Amino acid sequence: MRVLKAKYLLFVFLSACAFNADIAGVYFSPQGGCEQAIIQQIEQAKTEIKIQAYSFTSEPIAESLLAAHKRGVDVQVILDKSQKTQSYSSYTFFKNQGIPVFIDSAHAIAHNKIIIIDKQIVITGSFNFTKAAEEKNAENLLILKSKELARQYLINWFKHKNHSDSYSGRK
Repeated sequence: MRVLKAKYLLFVFLSACAFNADIAGVYFSPQGGCEQAIIQQIEQAKTEIKIQAYSFTSEPIAESLLAAHKRGVDVQVILDKSQKTQSYSSYTFFKNQGIPVFIDSAHAIAHNKIIIIDKQIVITGSFNFTKAAEEKNAENLLILKSKELARQYLINWFKHKNHSDSYSGRK
């Protein structure tokens, strides 16, 4: 297990070097601080937060995004179409709070787990923004600081936003 973890960390380091990225954090769950690390980054956001998520049920992360939105940070969310069938989802929460939400229905599953902050921080990994990911699942989370890497993720984010529909609530 230690060999696998060492190989994984070496892969992360080499990938970060390719984009001249600083590794701002590496986290593992369950209960490895992933959720709190995300919240800390959101609390430091100054201008914008772009999110792509398959599943989003973490109340603490949603509340920190709402606080960022209320302090003037441009928060926008792209979520998977599976959320449409839930009676009250994070989609509904964000929309009710005035945060733009988009549904990516162009793919079998929009399985991204990405947060891009201020065009320079990329948060990604297997970690879904859910209570189960923090408390029960074996997940990983990377926080990388790189304008070039963030630029690549933003290009992809806008590509997905362009084929997504604005969420207008459960039908």
